[in-house]
Amino acid sequence: MLNQERLVQIQDAVKQNEWDLLLLYGHAWRKDFFRSLLNFNFCGTHAAVAISHAGELHIVAADPWDAENLNASGDGEVVLARNFSVGLNRLIAGSRSISGKALAVAVAGLELMEARFVLSIAEAAGQPPKSATSLVEELRRTKTNYELERLEKAADLADRGYEFFAQVIEEGMAEYQLVAEVEAFLKTNGAEDNFMLIASGGTEVTGMRPPTQRRFKKGDSVTTELTPQVDGYFAQICRTLVIGEPNADQLRAFVIFSEAQKAAEDILKPGVNVSTLAKAQNDVFREHGYGEFTGSKYTRVRGHGLGLHPDETPYILEDVDYVVKPDMILIVHPNTYLPLSGYMVYGDTLRVTAEGSICLNTTDRKLFQKGHR
Repeated sequence: MLNQERLVQIQDAVKQNEWDLLLLYGHAWRKDFFRSLLNFNFCGTHAAVAISHAGELHIVAADPWDAENLNASGDGEVVLARNFSVGLNRLIAGSRSISGKALAVAVAGLELMEARFVLSIAEAAGQPPKSATSLVEELRRTKTNYELERLEKAADLADRGYEFFAQVIEEGMAEYQLVAEVEAFLKTNGAEDNFMLIASGGTEVTGMRPPTQRRFKKGDSVTTELTPQVDGYFAQICRTLVIGEPNADQLRAFVIFSEAQKAAEDILKPGVNVSTLAKAQNDVFREHGYGEFTGSKYTRVRGHGLGLHPDETPYILEDVDYVVKPDMILIVHPNTYLPLSGYMVYGDTLRVTAEGSICLNTTDRKLFQKGHR
């Protein structure tokens, strides 16, 4: 449960910044900061793990079952606090009583906290907490061996999940029925969770969303962003499938998307700026006369980080300045709207290596078809 490699990094950060305590906070939807150190899928509404300057671990859990299981792990002192504000206050007040001075407290995930929790920390510490969100996000971008193993398993499940997706989809099936089938397959095969978006139709489709009651028709493009979570970690695959035989515009659009994705993957290596990865993809669309569709009106990002959250920073955009490092996990996906095909998606989970990158997905890189003979 305890990520030992990450613990060493976090302890060093606490000492370098001269913090008395660093809290990694999580709530029911965003557990990733907490789980970056203690990979425990808590079921309560809130949890936090605190690392002291001396290297001691203290855990506050809002749910009794979480507290019991965390206590059994032996990874640190566990406090059950049904009133989470009170639990945070007592944790920090206890440390302050030993030192007798105001405490320097930092919180990773501070921006996710309710205001009452922040006020409770400030009251107990004698001064407002500082944000350690960016610092811990930066540590998380370079994956540990522990994390890489789990991401490889998640990528394998993403491949198997898309294979199942392409097998079960049928003309006349509703979007929600397909997603339910895929969710059942992934959960049966070990997924803890799955972040999944879908869209179907033609040139009227401008983006993906949760599934609707719309039923698949012959000629539809069906796009999905499928992101299973294995032992806390998300890997993603993006593919487009056509019901029946693709038309000339759908085929042409896929060629553009394939070229754009390859342009970024070919140059992905340590030292490359993510803005360069975005520009490489956008330039392909510009060369084909579709530069208009590289802006925020038609697309959100050209890729992003993956890990304990399905949409981690850095975002791959031309105005984001961030240099790629070894053992980062990114998905490069030139997902956007084109008047040729409507919204189309295409991308794989990539691990940055010392000299380039390797693809963790093995799914065929093609425009998938169903019902075409």
